[in-house]
Amino acid sequence: MWGDRRISELVEPVVAALGYELVGVERLSSVGKGALLRIYIDAPSGITIDDCERASHQISALLDVEELMASAYTLEISSPGLNRPLFTEEHFKRFTGVEASITLSKPLNGRREFKGLLRGIRGDRVVILVAGEEFELPLEGIKKARLVPEC
Repeated sequence: MWGDRRISELVEPVVAALGYELVGVERLSSVGKGALLRIYIDAPSGITIDDCERASHQISALLDVEELMASAYTLEISSPGLNRPLFTEEHFKRFTGVEASITLSKPLNGRREFKGLLRGIRGDRVVILVAGEEFELPLEGIKKARLVPEC
């Protein structure tokens, strides 16, 4: 899982105890306002504002006690939405056959952006079909990945 592993490992049991799935964690820097810590949660029946608020109270208290954030930050709890972020190998397996957009940290064959049909996992690589050509992208090299919503 990319994103913030340390925070993910800390909050996952709290999220699970509340009855949700931890989809992933993003730590984004914000100019002049400290960091934005976005935590995605999901549930079979979907996520409501009340679910986000409930998780926010629990996670915020945990983060304050553990002092993982070195500076001021804003905590945002969110559902994954239609353009669901993909963080783990399991996510890529689960959404095989669905269109996704993947950005790599470093270029592969001169490109960093790939948008196409997820074909699954081969070893430690995500397989994606882009305009009839199959690419194998290293899991550890993925900077960002999201499903592409159907129109």
